[in-house]
Amino acid sequence: MTTGGDNRARLLALYGTMCRIRAFEETALAAHRAGEIPGPLHVSIGQEGVAAGVCRNLRRDDRITSNHRGHGHALAKGAGVAGMMEELFGRAGGHCRGKGGSMHVADFSVGMLGANGVVAGGIPIAVGAAQGLRILGSDAIVCCFFGDGAINRGPFLEGLNWAALYRLPVLFVCEDNGVAAFTEAASVTAGPGIAARAEALGVPCLSVDGNDAVAVDEAASQLVAELRAGAGPRLLHATTYRITGHTSTDPAAWRDPAEVEAARGAEPIGRLRARLLGEGVAARTLDTVEGDARAEMSQARAAALAAPWPDPAVAWEDVQDAGAVQGVR
Repeated sequence: MTTGGDNRARLLALYGTMCRIRAFEETALAAHRAGEIPGPLHVSIGQEGVAAGVCRNLRRDDRITSNHRGHGHALAKGAGVAGMMEELFGRAGGHCRGKGGSMHVADFSVGMLGANGVVAGGIPIAVGAAQGLRILGSDAIVCCFFGDGAINRGPFLEGLNWAALYRLPVLFVCEDNGVAAFTEAASVTAGPGIAARAEALGVPCLSVDGNDAVAVDEAASQLVAELRAGAGPRLLHATTYRITGHTSTDPAAWRDPAEVEAARGAEPIGRLRARLLGEGVAARTLDTVEGDARAEMSQARAAALAAPWPDPAVAWEDVQDAGAVQGVR
Protein backbone atom coordinates (compact mmCIF):
# COMPACT_ATOMS: atom_id res chain seq x y z
CA MET A 1 0.00 0.00 0.00
CA THR A 2 1.39 3.41 -0.95
CA THR A 3 1.29 5.99 1.82
CA GLY A 4 0.94 9.74 1.36
CA GLY A 5 4.58 10.17 2.30
CA ASP A 6 5.70 7.58 -0.23
CA ASN A 7 3.69 9.25 -2.97
CA ARG A 8 5.08 12.66 -2.10
CA ALA A 9 8.62 11.26 -2.25
CA ARG A 10 7.83 9.77 -5.64
CA LEU A 11 6.52 13.08 -6.96
CA LEU A 12 9.53 14.96 -5.60
CA ALA A 13 11.86 12.45 -7.24
CA LEU A 14 10.15 13.00 -10.60
CA TYR A 15 10.31 16.75 -10.08
CA GLY A 16 13.99 16.62 -9.21
CA THR A 17 14.86 14.56 -12.28
CA MET A 18 12.98 16.91 -14.59
CA CYS A 19 14.60 19.98 -13.03
CA ARG A 20 18.05 18.46 -13.52
CA ILE A 21 17.32 17.69 -17.19
CA ARG A 22 15.95 21.21 -17.79
CA ALA A 23 18.90 22.83 -15.99
CA PHE A 24 21.41 20.71 -17.90
CA GLU A 25 19.97 21.64 -21.27
CA GLU A 26 19.52 25.32 -20.48
CA THR A 27 23.12 25.43 -19.26
CA ALA A 28 24.30 23.64 -22.39
CA LEU A 29 22.39 26.09 -24.59
CA ALA A 30 24.03 29.01 -22.81
CA ALA A 31 27.43 27.41 -23.29
CA HIS A 32 26.72 26.88 -26.98
CA ARG A 33 25.72 30.50 -27.43
CA ALA A 34 28.97 31.49 -25.72
CA GLY A 35 30.96 29.45 -28.22
CA GLU A 36 32.08 26.90 -25.63
CA ILE A 37 30.40 23.86 -27.25
CA PRO A 38 31.22 22.92 -30.84
CA GLY A 39 28.32 22.00 -33.10
CA PRO A 40 24.58 22.36 -32.56
CA LEU A 41 22.57 20.73 -29.78
CA HIS A 42 19.20 18.99 -29.96
CA VAL A 43 17.48 19.69 -26.65
CA SER A 44 14.27 18.28 -25.21
CA ILE A 45 12.98 21.26 -23.24
CA GLY A 46 9.29 20.61 -22.61
CA GLN A 47 9.60 16.83 -22.95
CA GLU A 48 11.26 16.04 -19.59
CA GLY A 49 8.21 14.23 -18.23
CA VAL A 50 8.69 11.26 -20.55
CA ALA A 51 12.33 10.58 -19.68
CA ALA A 52 11.74 11.06 -15.95
CA GLY A 53 8.53 9.03 -15.80
CA VAL A 54 9.84 6.09 -17.79
CA CYS A 55 13.34 5.78 -16.35
CA ARG A 56 12.07 5.86 -12.76
CA ASN A 57 10.81 2.33 -13.42
CA LEU A 58 14.07 0.95 -14.81
CA ARG A 59 16.82 -0.88 -12.98
CA ARG A 60 20.46 0.03 -13.35
CA ASP A 61 21.10 -3.13 -15.40
CA ASP A 62 18.21 -2.39 -17.78
CA ARG A 63 19.38 -0.93 -21.08
CA ILE A 64 18.12 2.08 -22.99
CA THR A 65 18.71 3.44 -26.46
CA SER A 66 17.98 7.01 -27.43
CA ASN A 67 17.75 9.34 -30.39
CA HIS A 68 19.50 12.58 -31.36
CA ARG A 69 17.61 14.37 -28.55
CA GLY A 70 18.89 12.17 -25.75
CA HIS A 71 20.36 14.27 -22.93
CA GLY A 72 17.27 13.76 -20.80
CA HIS A 73 17.16 10.02 -21.31
CA ALA A 74 20.81 9.65 -20.32
CA LEU A 75 20.46 11.80 -17.21
CA ALA A 76 17.24 10.09 -16.13
CA LYS A 77 18.93 6.68 -16.49
CA GLY A 78 21.72 7.83 -14.20
CA ALA A 79 24.52 9.01 -16.48
CA GLY A 80 26.97 11.22 -14.62
CA VAL A 81 26.56 14.96 -15.17
CA ALA A 82 30.30 15.66 -15.35
CA GLY A 83 30.81 13.07 -18.08
CA MET A 84 27.73 14.33 -19.93
CA MET A 85 28.85 17.94 -19.91
CA GLU A 86 32.43 17.14 -20.87
CA GLU A 87 31.14 15.04 -23.74
CA LEU A 88 29.23 18.02 -25.12
CA PHE A 89 32.36 20.14 -24.73
CA GLY A 90 34.40 17.51 -26.60
CA ARG A 91 36.72 16.94 -23.65
CA ALA A 92 38.70 13.86 -22.71
CA GLY A 93 36.62 13.16 -19.59
CA GLY A 94 33.37 12.80 -21.51
CA HIS A 95 31.51 9.51 -21.36
CA CYS A 96 32.66 8.84 -24.93
CA ARG A 97 36.02 10.59 -24.44
CA GLY A 98 34.73 13.61 -26.30
CA LYS A 99 34.12 11.69 -29.53
CA GLY A 100 30.35 11.26 -29.44
CA GLY A 101 29.17 14.72 -28.56
CA SER A 102 25.54 15.64 -28.03
CA MET A 103 23.96 13.29 -30.57
CA HIS A 104 25.93 10.15 -29.68
CA VAL A 105 26.42 10.29 -25.93
CA ALA A 106 26.45 6.93 -24.15
CA ASP A 107 27.20 5.58 -20.68
CA PHE A 108 27.37 1.80 -20.62
CA SER A 109 27.94 1.82 -16.83
CA VAL A 110 24.26 2.69 -16.33
CA GLY A 111 22.92 0.79 -19.33
CA MET A 112 22.70 3.82 -21.63
CA LEU A 113 23.71 2.24 -24.94
CA GLY A 114 23.78 5.52 -26.82
CA ALA A 115 21.96 8.35 -28.45
CA ASN A 116 21.78 8.14 -32.23
CA GLY A 117 21.91 10.76 -34.96
CA VAL A 118 20.08 8.45 -37.38
CA VAL A 119 16.29 8.72 -37.11
CA ALA A 120 14.97 5.34 -35.84
CA GLY A 121 18.55 4.10 -35.56
CA GLY A 122 18.15 3.14 -31.91
CA ILE A 123 15.25 0.77 -32.56
CA PRO A 124 17.17 -2.18 -34.07
CA ILE A 125 19.96 -1.62 -31.53
CA ALA A 126 17.44 -2.00 -28.72
CA VAL A 127 15.96 -5.13 -30.26
CA GLY A 128 19.42 -6.62 -30.73
CA ALA A 129 20.30 -5.81 -27.12
CA ALA A 130 17.13 -7.51 -25.93
CA GLN A 131 17.95 -10.59 -28.01
CA GLY A 132 21.41 -10.60 -26.48
CA LEU A 133 20.04 -10.33 -22.94
CA ARG A 134 17.78 -13.32 -23.60
CA ILE A 135 20.70 -15.39 -24.88
CA LEU A 136 22.64 -14.47 -21.74
CA GLY A 137 19.73 -15.51 -19.53
CA SER A 138 19.35 -12.03 -18.04
CA ASP A 139 16.01 -10.75 -16.78
CA ALA A 140 16.90 -7.15 -17.64
CA ILE A 141 14.79 -5.28 -20.17
CA VAL A 142 15.51 -2.70 -22.87
CA CYS A 143 13.78 0.64 -23.30
CA CYS A 144 13.96 2.37 -26.67
CA PHE A 145 13.18 6.09 -26.99
CA PHE A 146 12.34 7.58 -30.40
CA GLY A 147 10.27 10.40 -31.86
CA ASP A 148 7.17 10.43 -34.02
CA GLY A 149 9.30 10.92 -37.13
CA ALA A 150 10.78 7.45 -36.59
CA ILE A 151 7.49 5.63 -37.17
CA ASN A 152 7.74 6.39 -40.88
CA ARG A 153 11.17 4.80 -41.13
CA GLY A 154 11.89 1.18 -42.01
CA PRO A 155 13.59 0.24 -38.72
CA PHE A 156 10.32 0.88 -36.87
CA LEU A 157 8.52 -1.89 -38.75
CA GLU A 158 11.54 -4.19 -38.74
CA GLY A 159 12.29 -3.66 -35.06
CA LEU A 160 8.77 -4.13 -33.78
CA ASN A 161 8.26 -7.14 -36.03
CA TRP A 162 11.38 -8.88 -34.71
CA ALA A 163 10.62 -8.03 -31.08
CA ALA A 164 7.05 -9.31 -31.41
CA LEU A 165 8.09 -12.47 -33.24
CA TYR A 166 10.51 -13.45 -30.48
CA ARG A 167 8.55 -11.88 -27.59
CA LEU A 168 11.55 -9.81 -26.59
CA PRO A 169 11.55 -7.62 -23.47
CA VAL A 170 11.55 -4.24 -25.22
CA LEU A 171 9.61 -1.18 -24.14
CA PHE A 172 9.26 1.05 -27.19
CA VAL A 173 8.65 4.66 -26.14
CA CYS A 174 7.48 7.15 -28.76
CA GLU A 175 7.91 10.78 -27.68
CA ASP A 176 5.33 12.25 -30.00
CA ASN A 177 5.90 16.01 -30.08
CA GLY A 178 3.96 16.35 -33.32
CA VAL A 179 6.85 17.55 -35.42
CA ALA A 180 9.74 15.84 -37.16
CA ALA A 181 12.45 18.50 -37.40
CA PHE A 182 10.43 21.27 -39.10
CA THR A 183 7.61 19.10 -40.51
CA GLU A 184 4.26 18.44 -38.86
CA ALA A 185 4.14 14.69 -38.38
CA ALA A 186 0.45 14.49 -39.24
CA SER A 187 1.17 15.84 -42.72
CA VAL A 188 3.49 12.95 -43.57
CA THR A 189 1.93 10.06 -41.63
CA ALA A 190 -0.81 8.02 -43.28
CA GLY A 191 -3.45 6.03 -41.48
CA PRO A 192 -4.58 6.14 -37.85
CA GLY A 193 -1.06 6.40 -36.42
CA ILE A 194 1.46 4.62 -34.27
CA ALA A 195 -0.91 2.63 -32.06
CA ALA A 196 -2.57 0.96 -35.05
CA ARG A 197 0.80 0.17 -36.61
CA ALA A 198 2.14 -1.39 -33.43
CA GLU A 199 -0.98 -3.40 -32.71
CA ALA A 200 -1.02 -4.70 -36.30
CA LEU A 201 2.29 -6.37 -35.40
CA GLY A 202 0.94 -7.73 -32.13
CA VAL A 203 2.56 -5.10 -29.92
CA PRO A 204 0.03 -3.62 -27.45
CA CYS A 205 0.16 0.18 -27.18
CA LEU A 206 -0.69 2.41 -24.25
CA SER A 207 -1.15 6.13 -24.93
CA VAL A 208 -0.50 8.76 -22.27
CA ASP A 209 -0.15 12.51 -21.82
CA GLY A 210 3.62 12.85 -21.91
CA ASN A 211 3.48 16.24 -20.19
CA ASP A 212 2.04 14.58 -17.09
CA ALA A 213 5.09 12.94 -15.53
CA VAL A 214 2.96 11.10 -12.98
CA ALA A 215 0.78 9.57 -15.68
CA VAL A 216 3.90 8.54 -17.60
CA ASP A 217 5.33 6.95 -14.45
CA GLU A 218 2.14 4.98 -13.86
CA ALA A 219 1.87 3.82 -17.47
CA ALA A 220 5.53 2.83 -17.60
CA SER A 221 5.19 0.96 -14.31
CA GLN A 222 2.37 -1.13 -15.78
CA LEU A 223 4.19 -1.87 -19.03
CA VAL A 224 7.51 -2.66 -17.37
CA ALA A 225 5.77 -5.12 -15.04
CA GLU A 226 4.24 -6.85 -18.07
CA LEU A 227 7.63 -6.99 -19.77
CA ARG A 228 9.31 -8.51 -16.73
CA ALA A 229 6.53 -11.10 -16.57
CA GLY A 230 7.46 -12.24 -20.09
CA ALA A 231 4.48 -10.80 -21.95
CA GLY A 232 6.57 -9.60 -24.88
CA PRO A 233 7.21 -6.10 -26.24
CA ARG A 234 5.06 -3.12 -25.37
CA LEU A 235 4.77 0.40 -26.78
CA LEU A 236 4.19 3.59 -24.81
CA HIS A 237 2.90 6.48 -26.92
CA ALA A 238 3.53 9.72 -25.04
CA THR A 239 2.24 12.96 -26.56
CA THR A 240 4.35 15.98 -25.63
CA TYR A 241 5.66 19.25 -27.03
CA ARG A 242 9.14 20.54 -27.84
CA ILE A 243 9.14 24.18 -26.75
CA THR A 244 12.46 25.06 -28.37
CA GLY A 245 13.52 24.88 -32.01
CA HIS A 246 14.84 21.81 -33.76
CA THR A 247 18.43 22.64 -32.78
CA SER A 248 20.25 25.23 -30.70
CA THR A 249 20.68 27.31 -33.86
CA ASP A 250 16.97 27.29 -34.75
CA PRO A 251 14.99 30.23 -33.28
CA ALA A 252 11.75 28.39 -34.19
CA ALA A 253 10.32 31.46 -35.89
CA TRP A 254 8.33 29.07 -38.07
CA ARG A 255 6.13 28.12 -35.13
CA ASP A 256 2.86 29.79 -34.19
CA PRO A 257 3.67 31.97 -31.13
CA ALA A 258 0.23 31.29 -29.64
CA GLU A 259 0.84 27.55 -29.88
CA VAL A 260 4.20 27.84 -28.15
CA GLU A 261 2.76 30.02 -25.41
CA ALA A 262 -0.01 27.48 -24.78
CA ALA A 263 2.59 24.74 -24.60
CA ARG A 264 4.58 26.69 -22.00
CA GLY A 265 1.48 26.71 -19.84
CA ALA A 266 1.18 22.93 -20.03
CA GLU A 267 4.85 21.89 -19.76
CA PRO A 268 5.59 19.06 -17.32
CA ILE A 269 7.73 20.81 -14.69
CA GLY A 270 5.21 23.58 -14.06
CA ARG A 271 2.36 21.09 -13.96
CA LEU A 272 4.04 18.90 -11.37
CA ARG A 273 5.09 21.93 -9.33
CA ALA A 274 1.45 23.04 -9.16
CA ARG A 275 0.41 19.57 -8.04
CA LEU A 276 3.07 19.44 -5.33
CA LEU A 277 2.07 22.86 -4.04
CA GLY A 278 -1.53 21.64 -3.96
CA GLU A 279 -0.46 18.66 -1.86
CA GLY A 280 1.17 20.89 0.72
CA VAL A 281 4.82 20.91 -0.36
CA ALA A 282 6.34 24.28 0.46
CA ALA A 283 7.34 26.53 -2.43
CA ARG A 284 10.77 27.01 -0.85
CA THR A 285 11.33 23.25 -0.97
CA LEU A 286 10.68 23.21 -4.71
CA ASP A 287 12.75 26.35 -5.19
CA THR A 288 15.64 24.58 -3.48
CA VAL A 289 15.31 21.59 -5.81
CA GLU A 290 15.44 23.89 -8.83
CA GLY A 291 18.27 25.97 -7.44
CA ASP A 292 20.37 22.92 -6.60
CA ALA A 293 19.89 21.62 -10.15
CA ARG A 294 21.02 24.91 -11.67
CA ALA A 295 24.03 25.10 -9.35
CA GLU A 296 25.02 21.53 -10.21
CA MET A 297 24.94 22.24 -13.92
CA SER A 298 26.74 25.56 -13.59
CA GLN A 299 29.57 23.81 -11.78
CA ALA A 300 29.64 21.08 -14.44
CA ARG A 301 29.91 23.73 -17.16
CA ALA A 302 32.83 25.43 -15.46
CA ALA A 303 34.59 22.11 -14.90
CA ALA A 304 34.05 21.04 -18.51
CA LEU A 305 35.41 24.33 -19.82
CA ALA A 306 38.57 23.81 -17.79
CA ALA A 307 38.90 20.10 -18.63
CA PRO A 308 41.66 18.88 -20.98
CA TRP A 309 41.09 18.15 -24.66
CA PRO A 310 41.62 14.55 -25.86
CA ASP A 311 45.06 13.53 -27.02
CA PRO A 312 44.98 13.58 -30.85
CA ALA A 313 46.48 10.08 -30.83
CA VAL A 314 43.22 8.58 -29.52
CA ALA A 315 41.37 9.65 -32.67
CA TRP A 316 42.25 6.29 -34.21
CA GLU A 317 40.86 4.29 -31.30
CA ASP A 318 37.28 3.05 -30.95
CA VAL A 319 36.79 2.77 -34.71
CA GLN A 320 36.07 -0.34 -36.72
CA ASP A 321 39.06 -0.03 -39.03
CA ALA A 322 41.40 2.96 -38.83
CA GLY A 323 43.58 1.67 -41.63
CA ALA A 324 46.78 3.46 -42.56
CA VAL A 325 46.61 7.21 -42.95
CA GLN A 326 49.85 9.04 -43.76
CA GLY A 327 51.86 6.44 -41.96
CA VAL A 328 49.70 6.46 -38.80
CA ARG A 329 48.25 3.12 -37.80
